[in-house]
Amino acid sequence: MYYKKLIGEKCYLSPMNVDDYEKYSEWVNDMEVAAGMLFASQIVTKEKEKEILETLSREYNFAIVDIKTDQLIGNLGFPKLDYINRVAEVGLFIGNKEYWGKGYGQEALNLALDFGFSILNMHNIYLRVYSYNKPAISCYKKVGFKEAGRIREAKRIAGERYDEIIMDILEDEYESVYIKKIVSEKNF
Repeated sequence: MYYKKLIGEKCYLSPMNVDDYEKYSEWVNDMEVAAGMLFASQIVTKEKEKEILETLSREYNFAIVDIKTDQLIGNLGFPKLDYINRVAEVGLFIGNKEYWGKGYGQEALNLALDFGFSILNMHNIYLRVYSYNKPAISCYKKVGFKEAGRIREAKRIAGERYDEIIMDILEDEYESVYIKKIVSEKNF
C-alpha cells in the first residue's frame, strides 16, 4: 500500500513500505543497479534488507512509485539531516531498470528537493556520486545541482580509479513547484 505524500506528473513519493523488502533485495543485489550506489560491495540478504527498511521507514525516506501503475520503482531519502546548519544529504536510486533514462529520477529528486527546502527548511542539500555514473550526474545537473568538490580517486572498481563527486544545491537556487502550488491553491 502506498500513499501519495508528494505528487508529480510521472511519479509520487510515498512513505516506504517494509513489505517491499524482497523487491529492494533484488535491486540492491543486481550489480547493474548497485554499481551506481555507494554500497555496491555489500551483499544484502532479504532479512538484512527488511531490517534496513524498518529503520529507513522511521525517517525521511520515500518509495518512488509510478503514478499510472502504482508500481514501486525505487526510493530516495535524506540519510543525513543537520537541523542546526540546515544542511541535508539526499540519496536516490531507481531500482527498476525499465524506468531508467525516462525522467522519473529527475522528477522524484525535484519532489524531494521541494520537501527538503519547503518543509524541512534546509538551506543546502547535497549528494555524492561516482564519476563513472554519467547518467546520474546528468540527472542531477538538470535538477540544478552543481559540483561542489571531489574526493579524487576515491573508488576503485574493475581496476580503474574514479572520483567521488559531491554536488549540491542551495535553497535560493531552487524554485518550489509542487508545495508552493498546494499552499497557494488552498489559501492557507
